Amino acid sequence: MFDTLSHRQRRIVWTLSSVGGFVVVVSLLFWIKSASRETYVPGEEVEGLTTTLSRTVPPDYPRVTFTDATREAGLDFRHFDGIRTSQLPEDMGSGAAWGDYDNDGWIDLYVVNEVGPLTLSPEARATSPARNQLYHNNGDGTFTEVGKGAGVALRAWGMGAVWGDYDNDGFLDLFVTNYGHNVLFHNDGDGTFTDVSKASGMAGPEGFWAGAAWGDFNRDGLLDLYVPGYVKYAPLEGQTSSRQYDVETPANLNPSSFEPEPNLLYRNNGDGTFEEVARETGVLNAHGRSLGATWTDFDEDGWPDLYVANDVSDNVFFHNLGGQAFEEIGDAALVADYRGAMGIAVGDWDGDTDSDMFITHWIAQENALYSNLRANLPVAQERMQFMDVADRYGLGQIALDFIGWGTSFFDYDNDGRLDLFVANGSTFQRKDSSQFLVPMRDILFWNRDNKQGFFDVSAASGPYFAQKFVGRGAAFGDYDRDGDVDIFVVNHNGPGRLLRNDGGNARHWLEVALEGRGSNRAALGARVRVVASGKVQSREVGAQRSYLSSNSLTTHFGLGDGIRIDTLAVVWPSGARTLRTGLPVDRAVRMIEAEETP
Repeated sequence: MFDTLSHRQRRIVWTLSSVGGFVVVVSLLFWIKSASRETYVPGEEVEGLTTTLSRTVPPDYPRVTFTDATREAGLDFRHFDGIRTSQLPEDMGSGAAWGDYDNDGWIDLYVVNEVGPLTLSPEARATSPARNQLYHNNGDGTFTEVGKGAGVALRAWGMGAVWGDYDNDGFLDLFVTNYGHNVLFHNDGDGTFTDVSKASGMAGPEGFWAGAAWGDFNRDGLLDLYVPGYVKYAPLEGQTSSRQYDVETPANLNPSSFEPEPNLLYRNNGDGTFEEVARETGVLNAHGRSLGATWTDFDEDGWPDLYVANDVSDNVFFHNLGGQAFEEIGDAALVADYRGAMGIAVGDWDGDTDSDMFITHWIAQENALYSNLRANLPVAQERMQFMDVADRYGLGQIALDFIGWGTSFFDYDNDGRLDLFVANGSTFQRKDSSQFLVPMRDILFWNRDNKQGFFDVSAASGPYFAQKFVGRGAAFGDYDRDGDVDIFVVNHNGPGRLLRNDGGNARHWLEVALEGRGSNRAALGARVRVVASGKVQSREVGAQRSYLSSNSLTTHFGLGDGIRIDTLAVVWPSGARTLRTGLPVDRAVRMIEAEETP
């Protein structure tokens, strides 16, 4: 019986065998055999499957509303210009990134755009209204668009963006991925940026680049950069179509039609230049169609590991072997999942202080919630293992009819438990008009506890969730500094939306901004732990990567009804530690890594 199971089903059985009993495993085998006789088709009713999707929301759900504050805030962003021509690069982007580029204490917003169809002439591309935009936060709930004056108003087939201070001068620099050449913008510290792509060695080869991630993999105090490559795209002449779930899909939209694009790892030389070392360090991922990546120290050995989300190819998990090389352990860790992976969320959803992962997937594949078993495995077992518990905690089957993209763990109601947001949008063309993609609604999941899991509270969280868009990137941050986390969503061929959190700050909170000195200046990779009211919460700075997007580097903690913080502890990437005790709540704290820390 075991030999006939799928790759994913075998991993589930293997995991339960190591942490559960024989009876449970045998029962699971028979359940899988009976359940696998039917292939789920999106939209159909399947007894025993879709009939269990509805979970009654408990009456104590949070009374928090996400208000569409886009117009009020002065954000006027529309993605894509013109009529799409059914080609893959046109449909995959774009993302957004929160970051305080001018150090005034208010996070600003950079939004990536696509100029239009790939058939644009050079002249039309140069005048397209669809360009990247930089919105300066005015500190009063509004923004001013300053992209052109700042020198970052790219007109390209833009994918993702990520902020990071690569030269440790105290100002966040900006890296933008594209279908074409990537761009590194150096922050000049006066509100303007300089394109240093060629001078730094990061212009890179032309390709189809996705969600990049800054991280100090060798802990030398300098930020390095991992750039996922998607596919080697070239329009197919005389292309054919295939039927996917009763929808005719052109071959130019099927990533399986194209060879994977190997990934890039740029090691920071410390002199403003970078060296590409993906192959020599073992993170090339030559067989994966990569869309996102995260640097996270999953085993807390002090070295950031690298997880890569691949589309229609196995995800890969690179364990850091001390800053010189990596070992791929995806299968052994039970996270080498062959599904259409897009977005990555990292966070301790169950409160056991280790980092878990949530991955968004393509339609009919469910999303995955990889719970880190580090706290449950014997101390003698050195290898990392995860278990996909999405079905058990309300995140699996509910996603069967959706295609998920941007996502993040965040405590939107400040109750001390991490919740989830997922931006959804189809890759299928509308049957009545092939120039448009099918819209979907986004989902807000409330984490009630680590026993009952997550509940879809979208319908009770504001009119925005009743609307449908072709969602892609999503970025999270407290832009108005009122103590709760807000969201910006990029919708393909549609308007960007700023969702202001109204009511999340009814409970107490803490926000922590870090500045490294012995570590990288942005403190990416620092682990922050808060103990309050007997509850321990843990976050890692910069681990959240969403889809083609990056969140604010300020770390947010919900504290519930607690009125005092017992301890706030930081383990810096350098290994230094800082401890503060007896802090009041409802405030932002700034901590600077000292040469000697208490």
